[in-house]
Amino acid sequence: MSIRTIAVFCASANGADPAYQVAADALGCALASRKIGVIYGGAKVGLMCTVADSALAHGGTVVGVIPEVLVDLEVAHQGVTELHVVDTMHTRKALMGEKSDAFLILPGGFGTLEEMFEVLAWQTLKLHTKPIVLLNIHGFYDQLLGFLDHAVAQGMLKQQSRGILLVANSVEDAFTKLNI
Repeated sequence: MSIRTIAVFCASANGADPAYQVAADALGCALASRKIGVIYGGAKVGLMCTVADSALAHGGTVVGVIPEVLVDLEVAHQGVTELHVVDTMHTRKALMGEKSDAFLILPGGFGTLEEMFEVLAWQTLKLHTKPIVLLNIHGFYDQLLGFLDHAVAQGMLKQQSRGILLVANSVEDAFTKLNI
């Protein structure tokens, strides 16, 4: 499978650890240098902005998808290659899923987690077969990964489903997992 566009799910905040911004910047640069387009939440704040601005600064293509209700709250990024203002969060995720060849998740909060779990559920239901990579910068997701292993041990999550989520500890490791 050829990966031309990656949906990036990440925070509208920068986080406490500067490593999150460093990884977001490195990701944007690396995607642009590989001529892989970015599709993301369309905001000009937090890690979302860092990924977008880095990709743009290095000649990449960036498509933002933002619900109308968040245009002012998250400050829509008017400098991206394309900006789609949509009616709902559901429409946002559907469009991002439709336009991407893979999913990459950086550190984030409820929105990021919700996006990640939705695409994982979609794959479990065989609605897509796109790779999903969790970028676990400085162990940000260690406790979540432990919980997922606990869910397997408790018989609530199949090991096969748990295996859908690929885990990388660096941008280069993520690209290795994606075979790009």
